[in-house]
Amino acid sequence: MNNRLETFVKENRKDFDFFEPSAGLWAKIEKGLDSKKEKKPIKLYLWMSAAAAIVVVFGLVWLYAGRSRNRDLEIADVNAAAAKKEIQFASLITEKRDSLAIFASANPDLYKKFTNDLKKLDEDYERLKAELPTTPNQLFVVKAMVKNREIQLNLLKQQLLIINQVDDYKRVNQI
Repeated sequence: MNNRLETFVKENRKDFDFFEPSAGLWAKIEKGLDSKKEKKPIKLYLWMSAAAAIVVVFGLVWLYAGRSRNRDLEIADVNAAAAKKEIQFASLITEKRDSLAIFASANPDLYKKFTNDLKKLDEDYERLKAELPTTPNQLFVVKAMVKNREIQLNLLKQQLLIINQVDDYKRVNQI
């Protein structure tokens, strides 16, 4: 069979050479290939990845906005009456601390002990304030915050009473 094919090709060689493609044919083929490369359609995975990126970005923005909104939670947002009490206590505490600071030069050791006690209560208050947005029972935390301020005020009153007694004792013993 191989022999017959070879003999046929040898006998009809001139006919095969007669039908050669023109020189412009290859240029047309190249031009057609180039135009197909330019019209490449956008694949589905590109659209899917763009959509996924948008969903992720919106999700992160939503989480960030939700957390920042919760961080701004104040006592008044939970209980208005408790907020009024807390404001009153805070202003009285500031007033009493100023009075206590006046006696600092006369009794520096006693003043240092008093401020350490107040510092611990302040740290507890700040911890409660930080827990407020995330706790499930916000009213309980608000009550604890107001109670902390009340304790601070009572402690300052007692400290001022002690300082006044010490000053009275020093005055009486100097005479």
